[in-house]
Amino acid sequence: MAKAIEFKLFAPYNKGAALIGSFSKWENIPMEKDDQGYFRTSVNLEDGVYEYKFRVQTKTEYLDPDSWVYAIDPYAKEIDKTGQNAILRIKDGQPIVDTYVWQHDQVPLPSNGELVIYEMLVGNFCGQKEDREQGSFEAAIAKLDYLADLGINAIELMPVMAGDQGWGYLVSHYFAPAPHYGSSFDLKRFIDECHARGIRVILDIVLNHSNDECPLLKIDRDYWYYHHKHYPDDDNNWWGPEFNYDHHDSNLDIRPAWSFTGDVVQYWIQEYHIDGFRYDALSQLANWEYLHWIANLARETAGSKPFYNIGEHIPEKPKYARFEGPMDGCWHESFHYFLVDYICNNDSLDLEQFKEVLDCKTQGYEASTNVINYLSNHDQERILNLLGDRGIFDDHAFRRTKLGAAILMTTVGIPMLWMGQEFGQDSCEHPNQTCELKWYLLDNERNRSLFDYYKGLIALRRQNYAIQSENIEFIHENPEDQVIAYIRWNEEGSRVVVVANFSGNFLGGYTIPDFPDNGKWHEWTRNYDIESHDNQLVLDLGEYEAQVFVWNQ
Repeated sequence: MAKAIEFKLFAPYNKGAALIGSFSKWENIPMEKDDQGYFRTSVNLEDGVYEYKFRVQTKTEYLDPDSWVYAIDPYAKEIDKTGQNAILRIKDGQPIVDTYVWQHDQVPLPSNGELVIYEMLVGNFCGQKEDREQGSFEAAIAKLDYLADLGINAIELMPVMAGDQGWGYLVSHYFAPAPHYGSSFDLKRFIDECHARGIRVILDIVLNHSNDECPLLKIDRDYWYYHHKHYPDDDNNWWGPEFNYDHHDSNLDIRPAWSFTGDVVQYWIQEYHIDGFRYDALSQLANWEYLHWIANLARETAGSKPFYNIGEHIPEKPKYARFEGPMDGCWHESFHYFLVDYICNNDSLDLEQFKEVLDCKTQGYEASTNVINYLSNHDQERILNLLGDRGIFDDHAFRRTKLGAAILMTTVGIPMLWMGQEFGQDSCEHPNQTCELKWYLLDNERNRSLFDYYKGLIALRRQNYAIQSENIEFIHENPEDQVIAYIRWNEEGSRVVVVANFSGNFLGGYTIPDFPDNGKWHEWTRNYDIESHDNQLVLDLGEYEAQVFVWNQ
């Protein structure tokens, strides 16, 4: 039995709009505008699947104002694979997104302070693309047991909203998953299966700019976007039309860009049970009031569940992640910059500079959850590539890579891995080149050893609360030999000491004076016990090696 289904389009200053769809043989169905700026019409539809879009008299300057253009519903929950039409599903006389039933909402999820994050590009995560299913939500589900075994408890998904088929940062349709990755049903199942394993899902979201194909541009560009570039002199940081968060519509008393993106944030939390957002390009958003509002809206929508608002602000500004800031945490670019430089180059270790990035509080941050530490991410070259550029290969390269892993997993802040980092992925980083993970590398001894090394350190981080604390003290500094040692602890008595050699020299019988607590310590990475006496620890320290000592209480 057919039931009346309402279609609406918010276009307050456009002169006319019409609905067309498979249900009308793509003939116009007139729409009437109400006093709130919505064009509305109702169509009697049976249960089923339909395609539709709008014709609207555009107000966008470069499209010849008042001419009729086609525009997909900006609130479309699904887009067809051609990208030309919205899809509407009707069941029991009501519009639905899909029929997925959540199975694992009651599984406890880790707090922000416990997270070990894995940044994932769905399209490249599952390997080669001869089989189209490889770059899909469904294929990624098959790899979740691998990530759980590694110890990952949070996945940061690079953008999955419909738009470009590269890295996803040019979004066209903010409410619809990218159809080349799979359906909304598939994405929900992926997230649900993550939750079943105690893995949180953080979504990379792009609120600074959109694709040129976003329907809002075709309807009335200047209503939602800046007319000109927000930063006219900054060509390097312009990626598409920028949302205008300064614009207030006094007639309707709304801020259009706020209203739209607020609906986006609420929808993804409510419909997809997202556990956090990573907000792209905060430096370009540059609206302190809006960022506070959107972050608070996300927290309120999430309710009592753990939720994490992460910002990317480059260059770094700690105020964005402090108590008064809008974000819970921010990407810690200086950690990457200085640590990778010391790992890849043979320069002398600047201890004061290095200590600053290991103890984020000295940079103005307030808590360990304020910073997301990483060696690599989708924007940064992988360490093995950088080492190769310097003529450092094989065991020499993997030794330095393990040194970086040990520091990443034991310092103050939340660690993040860029997919494949854990087994020595060394492919390109450019979105227009094939960069699928080389899973076959796990069959190599060096690569498997690196995986096991990461797995062990992640296990230590998750089970030893000293490393999750804000507490760090540097107990030994030797700029001549390029050795540094620090202790992590908590109030319950857990203690971990890290001794790191950033030189290419083997240091036999090396002494750490003023070593805390005489007695037995367990070295985690080599798996041996050692005793400290007279407040000293004597050890053999390999070139470019960190050793991690856990206090046996």
